[in-house]
Amino acid sequence: MALTGVSSRRVAVVMAILVPVVAGQIVVLVHRGLQNDVTVTTMVGLDLLGAAFSWRASRTGLHRRAWQFTAVGRGLSAVADIGLAAAGPRTFWWWITAAAAVLTFVLLALATVTFPAVHLTSRQQWALAGETVAVLGCGFMFVWDFAVQPHIAAGASWSTALTWIGFPIGDLLLLTGISVYLLRGGVRESSPPTWLLIAGMGGYLLADAGFNAIGDDGNYATGPLPATMTFVAALSAMTIAAVLETSRTDRPSQAATPTGVPLSPWLAYFPYAAVGAGLVLMITTTITGGELRTSGGLVLGLVVMAAGVAIRQLVSLRDSRQYQLTDNLTGLSNRAGLQHALDRALRRGEHVAVMAVDLDGFKSVNDTYGHSAGDVVLMEFAHLLRACVRAGDTAARVGGDEFLVLLRHLTQPEDAAQIADRLQSAAHARPVRLGTDTIAHRCSIGVATDAPGDTGDTVVRHADMAMYHAKRAGTHGVAVYHPDMIDRRRDDTTLSNDLEDAVASGQLRVLFQPMIDLVTGRPVGAEALVRWHHPTRGLVSPLDFIPVAERTGAITGIGRYVLEQACREVHAWQQPQPATPHRLYASVNLSPRQLQDSTLVADVLDVLNHTGLDPHDLVLEITESAIIDERVAIPTLENLRSHGVRIAVDDFGTGYSSLHYLTRLPVDILKIDRSFVAELDGTSHGSAITEAVIRLSQVLHLSTVAEGVETPEQAAELAMLGCDTGQGYLFAKPMTATDAAAFIHNRSTAATIPEPAADRPDTTPST
Repeated sequence: MALTGVSSRRVAVVMAILVPVVAGQIVVLVHRGLQNDVTVTTMVGLDLLGAAFSWRASRTGLHRRAWQFTAVGRGLSAVADIGLAAAGPRTFWWWITAAAAVLTFVLLALATVTFPAVHLTSRQQWALAGETVAVLGCGFMFVWDFAVQPHIAAGASWSTALTWIGFPIGDLLLLTGISVYLLRGGVRESSPPTWLLIAGMGGYLLADAGFNAIGDDGNYATGPLPATMTFVAALSAMTIAAVLETSRTDRPSQAATPTGVPLSPWLAYFPYAAVGAGLVLMITTTITGGELRTSGGLVLGLVVMAAGVAIRQLVSLRDSRQYQLTDNLTGLSNRAGLQHALDRALRRGEHVAVMAVDLDGFKSVNDTYGHSAGDVVLMEFAHLLRACVRAGDTAARVGGDEFLVLLRHLTQPEDAAQIADRLQSAAHARPVRLGTDTIAHRCSIGVATDAPGDTGDTVVRHADMAMYHAKRAGTHGVAVYHPDMIDRRRDDTTLSNDLEDAVASGQLRVLFQPMIDLVTGRPVGAEALVRWHHPTRGLVSPLDFIPVAERTGAITGIGRYVLEQACREVHAWQQPQPATPHRLYASVNLSPRQLQDSTLVADVLDVLNHTGLDPHDLVLEITESAIIDERVAIPTLENLRSHGVRIAVDDFGTGYSSLHYLTRLPVDILKIDRSFVAELDGTSHGSAITEAVIRLSQVLHLSTVAEGVETPEQAAELAMLGCDTGQGYLFAKPMTATDAAAFIHNRSTAATIPEPAADRPDTTPST
């Protein structure tokens, strides 16, 4: 038995107890005539020591009341040991000590029930009391029929009833208490000293039941040697348990929060089994006793009544358990239900995976449509989740818009990732309709599989970490956990705090990447890109701070700062040649958070007004992921467009629903993603997607901008396919406003596409 924090002094105390006890039992084996004196002395000494140490153990920790019951019970046991051995049979003092012995059983039984009860709520404690009484009632029926009734039938004197009623009932009480402790998960919830104490009580019960079976008068010291030695061993275990409990340094200071999940599912049915056993005994006794005519109707009525109540209670029990383990809104499991299923799977040695799913942009749905609409979205997604997972898996809603899925019998992360991809595809294909509006299901998913030694909490934590990585990427994607994955949540919190001062203290820089007409080679615009020069961290990648700014709302201030800088600089570049046919325009990204801001239109117009830039010379770029709420996004974009501001869809073709949104959005420009441009190799296969996007834009009378152009061959092929504008390291890298102004001035009269820039391609995202 492993014990934490047991001092060497306590070990010495344990040895000081065991050595005399073992020596005394050896003496008894050698000299049977000394059995009475040695056994009584040993039992009294053990009980007194046990009472003292149990009382000390009751001063701290969770189980104070249980150890107090144990201490008083051990004290009464010492009184009973002395009285039953020394007092004459049926004398006044004998009755006093016999009563003390019965009370010992009562107090020890209370202690066993109190140990698991400390982990229950007040209501659960009352339920436990009712269940215990039901079991005791059944047990009393059997004690009465098999132990008490024979004495009454034989004409036993009621003056001696304490022995033939009290001791069997005492055994029944202790047996019930130990059963409740075991069925209520006491072994899992308690400490090793408590286990030893309960084991000692079990030995105490076993020895006393042996004495009752042979009809002994309770003088343990003169009984059969195996029975008396069992008593000594049981008392030794109980005493040592109290000693060890007083030396524990790992004792919790407060009770664990009840989970609502039954510690043992069998306990819930135990009282009903007791009721059934009692009814069977009553029917059997009525028939065998020849009382069917006189009492049969009463017994039958009682049986029918009890059966009806039991059926109703069993249904209520199942409903209650369903309520404890199920999310009320979606009908999926809740956190407790998932944890229960996960722990059970790991105990069985099953290989499992966990998917952590978070609905992106759900807060905006609640804010715009109301919580009732949000509930509809959650219920629809729960239905979708059930359809995508396999039979035998467990899907749970564990937070407002957070879901966990337990995938059983999976050993490879790739298998779990395939299920996650299937869920993503189904979510994008089945948007939720709220009246005339459509809300897309967008989610970020993290996947983790169990490794040797992992607990359920570990697997869930890994899945949650992977989900956070997917959410940071902002692509509504799937991330699979691996041991090298860094938990960035704490670091992101620090970045979030630092971002509050980044704009005001001038830590942000706006760079510009020119966009080139693929036919003339002249600059037609520039995309504004933000960079953060942190005072202690140095240059912070947009991959790190943009997701943080998006979640915290700091992106609103950052976005306005970038917009203002871009409009001011581009307007300044236009002044030397205001009448040129190719007017320069500023291209600025809009984040999903900005697009949900009710003041966005007013802010954009205000910036245009005080910078002097014509609205037609501003292009606002959005991604498919920005359209979280169509009811807000589309009217906002239409309003901006009515003032002359143009709209571009960035990374077109990479999402699931681009065509769906393209037919509804007020769009002027499609930006072809760099991943498609990279496939251009002069073949029809390599240009298939890019050509399809260009043809689509021509049909819809939209302009096209190709991102990530790195070679003259790519630029030439894009021009041949009909693409209007190119952007990439072939033309220019992102540069400061001063350098961008010089570049635009030098290239304003260029008639051919320039040679590629020497720097490596830029792969960092823009804002």
